[in-house]
Amino acid sequence: MSPPGSQAKSALRDQLLTARGRRSLLEIGESARSIAAHLLALPEVRRAATVATYASMGTEPGTGALLDALADSGKRVILPVLLPDGDLDWARYRGSAELVPAGRGLLEPVGPRLGVEAVAGADVVLVPGLAVAVDGTRMGRGGGSYDRALARVPAGTFTCVLLYDEELVAGVPHEPHDLAVRAAATPSGITRFG
Repeated sequence: MSPPGSQAKSALRDQLLTARGRRSLLEIGESARSIAAHLLALPEVRRAATVATYASMGTEPGTGALLDALADSGKRVILPVLLPDGDLDWARYRGSAELVPAGRGLLEPVGPRLGVEAVAGADVVLVPGLAVAVDGTRMGRGGGSYDRALARVPAGTFTCVLLYDEELVAGVPHEPHDLAVRAAATPSGITRFG
C-alpha cells in the first residue's frame, strides 16, 4: 500500500496533467514566449555563463525559444540525458537540429556526455515541474530525476521551475527527498521564494 502522501501526489499529478492536456497549441506557445521573456530579463540569467535547463515535451511550458535565445546570447546551455537508473547525465545544447528522441518522449542533445555532476557547475538551473508551493516545494512527475540533480546543485545557485500560472499553489504533498526551488517562472512573471 502506498503512503498517504504518495497517494495525494498521484491524485494531484493526474489533475494537473489533465488540465495541461486541455491547453491549446496557441496558449502553450504564448506561455512559452512570456516565460522566456521573463527569464531572459532576470539578472541571474543575464549574468550566467552556464545554464542547465531542459527540452520541453508535450504540453509543458515550451522551452524551444528560450534554449535558442540562451545559446544565441553566448551562454553555455546544458540539457539532461536520462540514464537507465533515472538519474540525469548532461550534454551541451548546440541547436534544435542536434536534439534526438529518447526514452519517455524526451529530446536529448547528441554529443559528449558531461557526467551527472555537470549540473553543479551551472550558474542557473531551470527545471520542469507540475506545481510549486509558496515555500518553493516543487512537484514533478514522480521519477525523482530532478530531485537527484537538484541535490547536486550548490546552495545559493538560482533554481527555477517553469509552470503555468495556476500551477503556483498554496501547498503540494511532499516527501523528505523533494527539494525546493528558489523561484517559479510563469507566463505572468517570476515568483521568488524565501
